[in-house]
Amino acid sequence: MSAMSNGNAKVAPASKAPGGAGPRAVALIGPQGSGKSTLFDALLTAAGSPPPRRTEARGRTMGTETRLAHCTLMGEAWALLDCPGSVEFVQEAAAALAVADLALLVCEPDPARAAALAPAFHALEKAGLPAMVFVNKADTMGDGRIRDTIAALQAHSRRPLVLRQVPIRNGGEVTGYVDLVSERAYRWRKGEPSELIRIPDTMRSRETEARAALAEALADHDDALLEKVVEDAIPTPEDLYRPMHADVVAGGLDPVLFGAAERRHGVMRLWKALRHDVPHPEETAARRGIEPEGEPVAQVFRTLHAGHGGRLSFARIWRGTLKDGAVVNGVRIGGITRFPAGEATKVPEAGMGEVVALGRLDTVATGAALSPSGTVPVLPFPAPPAPVYAVAIANEDRKDDVRLSGALQRLTEEDPSITVLQDAETEQILLGGQGDIHLGHAVTRLAEAHGLRVTTARPRIAFRETIRRAARHHARHRRQTGGHGQFADVTLEVTPRARGEGFAFEDRIVGGAIPRKFIPAVAEAAEEASHKGPLGNPVVDIAVALLDGAFHSVDSSDMAFATATRMAMQEALAKAEPVILEPIDQVTILVPQDGTPAAQRLLSGRRGQILGFAEKEDWPGWDEVQALVPEAELHDLIIELRSLTMGLGTYTRRFDHLAEARGR
Repeated sequence: MSAMSNGNAKVAPASKAPGGAGPRAVALIGPQGSGKSTLFDALLTAAGSPPPRRTEARGRTMGTETRLAHCTLMGEAWALLDCPGSVEFVQEAAAALAVADLALLVCEPDPARAAALAPAFHALEKAGLPAMVFVNKADTMGDGRIRDTIAALQAHSRRPLVLRQVPIRNGGEVTGYVDLVSERAYRWRKGEPSELIRIPDTMRSRETEARAALAEALADHDDALLEKVVEDAIPTPEDLYRPMHADVVAGGLDPVLFGAAERRHGVMRLWKALRHDVPHPEETAARRGIEPEGEPVAQVFRTLHAGHGGRLSFARIWRGTLKDGAVVNGVRIGGITRFPAGEATKVPEAGMGEVVALGRLDTVATGAALSPSGTVPVLPFPAPPAPVYAVAIANEDRKDDVRLSGALQRLTEEDPSITVLQDAETEQILLGGQGDIHLGHAVTRLAEAHGLRVTTARPRIAFRETIRRAARHHARHRRQTGGHGQFADVTLEVTPRARGEGFAFEDRIVGGAIPRKFIPAVAEAAEEASHKGPLGNPVVDIAVALLDGAFHSVDSSDMAFATATRMAMQEALAKAEPVILEPIDQVTILVPQDGTPAAQRLLSGRRGQILGFAEKEDWPGWDEVQALVPEAELHDLIIELRSLTMGLGTYTRRFDHLAEARGR
């Protein structure tokens, strides 16, 4: 976590929010380029906390790791988590959302980019996590209408999106807003607080229309407000604030606000909405099934190996107070760190709602629940996505192989969406992840954090081979070296089997041409010989029949018959028209519907057989395209797919069958 770049932590007393209320946690998520990190800095600045210093080292990791900062606004404690926007670091965002009280979705005003928020909307709905939407860069809207942006976003969300503000324009430029709840108008001033103004006469009808729509949406779950709406009575701000908070906490709707973070426009208005509507940690803990009474409970959502600082486990405390030196899950806490304005600060303890880093919990996995007894039930935590891209890695210096093993283990502890596979067949170490940038960052981490220089290469494909026709071969092994010699004579026939039927052996010996005691050696040697065929790959889907042979009463042995069998197998397979088989995967691509034709063309261009497509269930406006594609064509599929779909497309795969390789 980038907040930990400062290894010399200050020492401060534990943070205590007024009235004993724990800090609330908000996770900022949104597509890359939406201005999410700029908003994060602007929120901290508005709260009187300077944003984390942007050192050169931090600049290199921007967008790849969650930034954490604590601040206080109007006497209330907050934890802000700035999550990476890149789809390749989706696990970072998912982990932060698992411990947040609310998600703040940041997006641009361009309706054409609304689909970029679809995965986030779906994840939040599935988790039942409350959310708000902040339409950033409103100063660039020009003649664009905020209602068009809302309509485009609504197409990808099953929750109602309700507008909290309407824009004030001057000459085609958005210069301020009218708050629909308080019915107050504000003019933006760059770098200064907004100016309270009278609602322009030209805005009256639009404001009345938008406020009525907001009241109707809120009245769905509030009988008192519904009565006023039915009677055409004008609701007071208090009539709207109450159901607004209740609906946000329940995940019944997502309020939409707008502004321009770079100019700090709308930031304080956003803070006020957060203060009013973000659930308190007690409410979030209850939603997650954590009882209010009992021993302290926390959950680890991020693991970081901080060099000399040791292992840090970032955690949210859901109940009670944790003290430095306390034992949780059988391990003693070796330091507690908070991050006021992003700077590491040591504290003696942390209480309910705090987001802190706990030191030296070496045996605690990411996602684990913590308690002094270690008996806390498993808390929900997102499973990492399946890898969609892989590279083969190797040390530049073979003497570092042992160190590499340990470094890879620590790497996967820090980022569970990275997988490590030792492929025994290809003799490669495969690093899997969410894309080339994701794995490039991992390789950089190996170099900078562990001093390991590795090379990367395209993974080799585990090809197979089989035969097209039957063939037989007679082989005799005779060797005389004095004393007992070696003698064995076999006639074998190899025949092709149906795909997927594997290896089979049949003994057709009659009349005792070969004693029964030698038959197992022949069968074992025949199967062993199929492990590497004439084309250099394991041979599959063949039947081997022992037809005839001869033996010597003294010189025959299991070893001699195994040798003769291997000789016969080598020649018979070479005569049986061997062919290469390549693995074929069933691929399911998920794309916005306007990207479906491009996805189909992409698959066809990679020798894919399209099986069909249909709208994905519970994903309005998105299609799933299914196809059978050779594994050799999948290495960089995700890179091209994202290029064709503005970074939105993804896929899953599973092995389906082997098929004869025919080339492109």
